[in-house]
Amino acid sequence: MKTKTLIVLAFLGLATACSRTEQITAPQPAADTLQPVISKTAINNFVQQQLKANDRFEWRMASDEMVWSALVQGDSILSVGYQPAGFQDINKKIHTININSSEWKAAREQVLQLIIAQEQKSGLKVNAQSITAFEEKVLPVIDVKVSRLSTIKALRKSLLVRYAEPTGYGAVMNTGNSNGKTASDISSSGCGDNTANTALAAGQDYTVITPAAKQSWNYPYHNINAVWNAGITGAGVKVMIIDTGVSPDQENLGSDINQGLSAGRTVEKLVTSPGGSIDDGCGHGTKMAGVLGAPRGTDGNTAGVAYNANLVLVHAAQDVFLLGSSEIKGVADAYVLAGNRSDVKIVSMSMGTIFSSSQISDAIRYANNNGKLLFCAAGTSFDWTAGWAGVIFPGNMSEVMAVTGIKDNLTERCGTCHTGSAVDFTVVMEKVSTGRTVLSLAMDGDGPSTVGGSSAATASCAGIAALVWSKFPAYTKDQVIDKMAHAANYYPNRNGSFGWGRVNALAAIQ
Repeated sequence: MKTKTLIVLAFLGLATACSRTEQITAPQPAADTLQPVISKTAINNFVQQQLKANDRFEWRMASDEMVWSALVQGDSILSVGYQPAGFQDINKKIHTININSSEWKAAREQVLQLIIAQEQKSGLKVNAQSITAFEEKVLPVIDVKVSRLSTIKALRKSLLVRYAEPTGYGAVMNTGNSNGKTASDISSSGCGDNTANTALAAGQDYTVITPAAKQSWNYPYHNINAVWNAGITGAGVKVMIIDTGVSPDQENLGSDINQGLSAGRTVEKLVTSPGGSIDDGCGHGTKMAGVLGAPRGTDGNTAGVAYNANLVLVHAAQDVFLLGSSEIKGVADAYVLAGNRSDVKIVSMSMGTIFSSSQISDAIRYANNNGKLLFCAAGTSFDWTAGWAGVIFPGNMSEVMAVTGIKDNLTERCGTCHTGSAVDFTVVMEKVSTGRTVLSLAMDGDGPSTVGGSSAATASCAGIAALVWSKFPAYTKDQVIDKMAHAANYYPNRNGSFGWGRVNALAAIQ
């Protein structure tokens, strides 16, 4: 998908036009223009160094000058987390905060006035409304347009500020590398032609099951079919999938969600991506929904792991690699939505980024603290990350269950899957002999498509969790995790690359 490429080019063209105008009409801040902008190459090298050394990159690791340089070379949107001075343990309390209370409103107003005072030193007339990029109703964070280095310095020194991070740099970090890959190439790599795979062979890639559905070849490695035979199908459990939306042309995720042995279930299609619609312009969200919850029907299509689970399909981002400000906002809002939904038990997200986002972290903790069981992809490599990228954000957060894929020899990671100490579970999703990945739903029609990587593994593992929770509806999320861990092949000793390992779903429901 080239949408992001076009957006980046359009923004760069606009930025050039604006810069010419500003040279004529707008006074330039002398203190800031004396500071050289750190190049994208230098920023990218620093990010890679931190990832290699620490298995993560957070903007707090960078200097004021580097944060400012990333900001002004991006879309100038800064995510600012705030709190009243002296507030303690926000990670544990974030789900209890009322940002409309007098204490939190005062802290927000003080931070905004600090920003406005610094920005006005450039001679521009700004106010809270003109600098606000996105509205926030739940989390203690503001997204603002910022241009001055002095603003960054003042914010990072303030006791009211938890973090100040550029959210749009990833979308424009494409200076290119030795392989010619750019940010837009990386982002769109998870998207593509989600059409039926006509090379699938019965008995090798799938088994025909009643009433007239296909069971993916990898299900027996997790005893999923045995769980179905025991009458456990995910009924009564609602799962939210945060992804790129859903195809309006795939009836098995719409009007035909209930067919065959799938009955009485619901599907909701929502959007948190700013200015977006539910429609899947990437194909990835449709695939993930198919892996997790496609119906066990009568039309010859694939059956999802939890084919009787209720689904909430949220369009939060344009593509798989979260690079832009709107994607950070869309994903954060999706997790807040999950946290506020008492009926949602499980959240599956097969997207991520190398740039840790404190705004998304806030939202994940909000959902986690509200009792949601969160699954995230450990990461799927492209050639630019091969050999050095470990578990990516937010899979590397302790609040989520990170999932990666393994081959059917049961010992080797899939060709593009990330591993590391942050991994919690694995799913078999690639054949050694043929490279075949698992079945899912195409954008339309009754012929299955295929999908691999840690994306497919994550949706599958979330489906297994739905089966377990369906059997034990009174369980908490921690009890479900404990059941799954005890039923995994490495238990009681975590593996350094694969965590608890491959879950035996049948053992987990016993």
